[in-house]
Amino acid sequence: MSPLLGLRPELQDTCTSLGLMLSVVLLIGLARVVARQQLHRPVAHAFVLEFLATFQLCCCTHELQLLSEQHSAHPTWTLTLVYFFSLVHGLTLVGTSSNPCGVMMQMMLGGMSPETGAVRLLAQLVSALCSRYCTSALWNLGLTQYHVSERSFACKNPIQVDLFKAVITEAVCSFLFHSALLHFQEVRTKLRIHLLAALITFLVYAGGSLTGAVFNPALALSLHFMCFDEAFPQFFIVYWLAPSLGILLMILMFSFFLPWLHNNHTINKKE
Repeated sequence: MSPLLGLRPELQDTCTSLGLMLSVVLLIGLARVVARQQLHRPVAHAFVLEFLATFQLCCCTHELQLLSEQHSAHPTWTLTLVYFFSLVHGLTLVGTSSNPCGVMMQMMLGGMSPETGAVRLLAQLVSALCSRYCTSALWNLGLTQYHVSERSFACKNPIQVDLFKAVITEAVCSFLFHSALLHFQEVRTKLRIHLLAALITFLVYAGGSLTGAVFNPALALSLHFMCFDEAFPQFFIVYWLAPSLGILLMILMFSFFLPWLHNNHTINKKE
């Protein structure tokens, strides 16, 4: 007899959801190993690894969002899961960004060619849509009482504030996260992953009730595809343009404004 049968139905469903997420992580990890061994063309290699990474992130986030709705009275539990799975993604998806904003940042800073960037962006968007329909197929199996396929195709608007505040929220989240991503590169890997996971958890805590604190256009497309269909201008501005604006401001600040300020200060001191 399964050990889960002795638990309350709510706990059984939670354990099942966690098991599904960990199964996705293990399967994607296996697929990444096979891809590294079998794919030798750089373009195919980059596409497949980015596709798999984005698929893992989106599928797990769909399940996390479902769990957060069922445990809305216990936000600490949800934030603990966000932190844990941020660690898992950080450890298992090394070498990929799973976020179009991360690819844009690397291209703007000269760390990635436009051709490679375009391949990675395409992989992320295709994977975001595939993960949505795979999640729906998985929920069709009815493994828990909350797994209903209609949930994934309904638009549940996560924007709880006016457009201006929503844009500011997503832009600031994107600015802070990618600033940390850029400046934590010299930090030891194990510590860096914990720091980034803690930052993601804080941003979800601070902005989750406003816009969901997604700051990832591909993830937003997967989570809220029907909302993009029903209210495209609003969702395009909040979940695609705003995070991109955060990236642009971050690069302008750290690559141009702060060095200019430093140079002016140095010149003034010499005079």
